[in-house]
Amino acid sequence: MRVFKTGAIRDTEEGKLDYEGFLSPLVLQEFAKYMNENRTLPDGSIRDSDNWQKGFGDKHFEICMKSMFRHFHDVWMEHRGFKSREGMSKALMGLMFNVMAYSDQYFKK
Repeated sequence: MRVFKTGAIRDTEEGKLDYEGFLSPLVLQEFAKYMNENRTLPDGSIRDSDNWQKGFGDKHFEICMKSMFRHFHDVWMEHRGFKSREGMSKALMGLMFNVMAYSDQYFKK
């Protein structure tokens, strides 16, 4: 237990996950921007921000894997000094999206 001069008492942080330390606010901000930019559908409608969490049907893992490879290839191209389809920032966030979408369904199993 932690006891503060004010009299407040809190449990220790020992054994607890440190999300604030493990995650980068800059990366999460860029990811949110990327996701928001990709909410608009060809017909002009806007899908819900959590629409992707519904999964992509029986081909979910295959769809994510193929897209992950395309985005990874773009990251690799940029890393090696070549031009990619949309640049490094979008390539990284696209890769992150696919890892997130793949993982979301994987951990729901």
